[in-house]
Amino acid sequence: MQIPTSGMAGSWARWTTVSVLALALAAALPPTRALAQDAEARTSVQTLSLRDALSRASGTDPALAAANARAQAAEASVRQADVRPNPTLGLMVENLPTLGGGDILGRTETTLTYEQRIERGGDRPARVSLARAEGALVAATARVRRLDRLEQVQKTWAEALAAEADVRIARERLDLAERFQTEVQRRVTAARDPLFAGARAEAELAQAQIDFDQAEIAARVAKISLAKFWDGMADFNLGDAAFEDTNAARILADGVAQADLDIFLAQRDIAVARVAVEQARRTQDATVSVGVRHFWEGQDLGLVVGGSIPLGRYDQNRGAIDRARAEGLAAEGDLAAARIDREREIARLQVQLSASASQARRIAEETLPQAERAVVLVRDGFNRGGFTYNDVISAQTALLETRARRVAVLKQFHIDRARLDRLTGAHGDLILAPETTR
Repeated sequence: MQIPTSGMAGSWARWTTVSVLALALAAALPPTRALAQDAEARTSVQTLSLRDALSRASGTDPALAAANARAQAAEASVRQADVRPNPTLGLMVENLPTLGGGDILGRTETTLTYEQRIERGGDRPARVSLARAEGALVAATARVRRLDRLEQVQKTWAEALAAEADVRIARERLDLAERFQTEVQRRVTAARDPLFAGARAEAELAQAQIDFDQAEIAARVAKISLAKFWDGMADFNLGDAAFEDTNAARILADGVAQADLDIFLAQRDIAVARVAVEQARRTQDATVSVGVRHFWEGQDLGLVVGGSIPLGRYDQNRGAIDRARAEGLAAEGDLAAARIDREREIARLQVQLSASASQARRIAEETLPQAERAVVLVRDGFNRGGFTYNDVISAQTALLETRARRVAVLKQFHIDRARLDRLTGAHGDLILAPETTR
């Protein structure tokens, strides 16, 4: 960090910078790591690429445990859906004598029965299909959530890149202000400029130092926010090349991320499976029973066989079947609409990336050289007495605004790229599959 060596700006800026950065570092470092700060400072600083950041965040996703639990619950639902109905064991005692009617066991009959409900119409396969479709929806939802998190990581990475670029602009402004303040002070000492010119240059230097300090703090906070995605330390560099890289605009985007479509496909499959379940329920289940009857009077045994089946006279489950079919049609419509919306958004982002890349390139090749040349010419003319202080400040401000404009364009480029990567599922290979148990 650069600290001005002259004027009141130096002392105030020095204390402000040290205090605020110390607080930011203390918030980012746990106590155990803070004790090892000196040891870490001696190690080489790693350059963190986008792929590295996404890999770290994906490997330490706190929602992974919940996703695994939901996957296990879905697997348990499939196992439960494949279970047959439990049998029923019954006991019936008949011909009990009235009070005072004689021997209680003389005429009593006891019947022990075993009943089993027989599912007809394919109830069990339909239940299993429905449970599997619901499990597929759970898995698809988990993948979408993880893709959303990777998008957040990528946007935070882009914001950290832009924050470091802002630091470079603030450093350039500080360098210009320092050189200009030195030159003005020399002219004031030689009585070529009035005293207020020196005071104004000193104020400009103080403001440049404040802006530089704030830019450094913002960059540090952005890196800390990025590192918190994997609960790590902000002991890395992002590099200048990643921010300047606009090659993604030349790559033809893939189609819609399959994970997004899988949600609608799973909803459609659930609706289809529910139609099968409701149709199976329309077919009435039969119940068969077999038992043994014991006659206490003669100690005889008799075989008892029976059965029952409900009459489907009134309730044929037609309303439930129609509802399930309508839900299937709605799922098909949602799938088609979602595909069209995402394809339109992908096409828009592709064009926007190309436009941003072209704008950043033209600023660097056309506008910036002219702004830099204007600063050199005005400063030379000021030293010869041909331009005023305001002319120099205006030229320097125009140069810095041009650089800031290019940083804003590149930042938006990387944010749009993060959204495009999310819609196309570009980082889907980093998503870990949920663990299931059998």
